[in-house]
Amino acid sequence: EGRVEVYHDGKWGTICDDQWDDRDAEVVCRQLGLSGTPKALSWAHYGQGSGPILLDEVQCSGNELSLDQCKKSDWGQQNCDHIEDAGVSCDPFTGTDVQLCQSDAAEGTVRLAGGRSPGEGRVEVYYNGDWGTVCDDGWTDLGAQVVCRQL
Repeated sequence: EGRVEVYHDGKWGTICDDQWDDRDAEVVCRQLGLSGTPKALSWAHYGQGSGPILLDEVQCSGNELSLDQCKKSDWGQQNCDHIEDAGVSCDPFTGTDVQLCQSDAAEGTVRLAGGRSPGEGRVEVYYNGDWGTVCDDGWTDLGAQVVCRQL
């Protein structure tokens, strides 16, 4: 989750929240490889960015693979201030009432603990009736990607 920034023509910039909705958030989450319940946030919910505002009037159908495929204003054409920076939450736990109880956990189930949000934290694995941590020896982005897919 956070303020959405895009890279275009050698610069990072923000997106104006005009027309910003959950269908746009769905495309952002998909483009980032994140699953969960996409939620669009407006009015610089995650703080105001700096630099250029690169996109405005983004109107995705929700099926696009990237923001670039969505209907939108031309790059750099906007009428906004950073107080209107768009944000997104791709929280895998939003909108679900399912909670994993320790007794319901299957061998090899993973969870994240101790993070500031449900999408981050210490990796724990359920094995032989107990939750344990994962040692970081040899831990790489590939391991993190597997955990994120499993979650």
